[in-house]
Amino acid sequence: MSTRELVVATGNPSKLKEIRAVLGTLDVTVLSLADLPDCPEPVEDGATFAANAALKARYYATQTGRWCLADDSGLAVDALSGEPGVHSARYATEDYPAEASRDVRDALNNTKLLRELTGVDDAQRAARFVCALALAEGDRVLAETQGTIEGRIAHDYAGDNGFGYDPLFFVPAMGGTTAQMDAAQKNAISHRGQAVEQFKTLLAALLAERA
Repeated sequence: MSTRELVVATGNPSKLKEIRAVLGTLDVTVLSLADLPDCPEPVEDGATFAANAALKARYYATQTGRWCLADDSGLAVDALSGEPGVHSARYATEDYPAEASRDVRDALNNTKLLRELTGVDDAQRAARFVCALALAEGDRVLAETQGTIEGRIAHDYAGDNGFGYDPLFFVPAMGGTTAQMDAAQKNAISHRGQAVEQFKTLLAALLAERA
């Protein structure tokens, strides 16, 4: 049987790299949306990470005719009543200049986060990264997983690795932010690493079932 093609529904090369690193031992060819003809993005109007992941997975699986893995992930800060939550990637939308790059958007999101937490002490800066994954075939969801990592929001940036909120997400057990970890360290503990490792087990079973 030919190698299964799996579309990862993201335009974020850093996410794609993390997912490919974990799934690399399976008999799948991991594609991204950039490898396929353009199609309009769905409206991500789910109230939870899991709902948005399933929505995107079904949409792109239907559009591409391939198995599709979608993630929805973000940061939930206790002092901000769980914000930015499902709006993490678009947290500072009102500040984005036209055609802002991903790096610019990340910087503006982080600036807003620090601004919103001005004057909040460490004890009140608890936060977590959450990643929900969903695999779909057409309009049917075949598998779902979720991973979480606990930490707190630092008062300033630290580290040059990672992306998004990584330079501000401090993990006490590691003594640094997720942007200060190398890829192997981060994948071993991160929300996405956990979710993808769980998914890898489910995907291996599905591949064997369909062989």
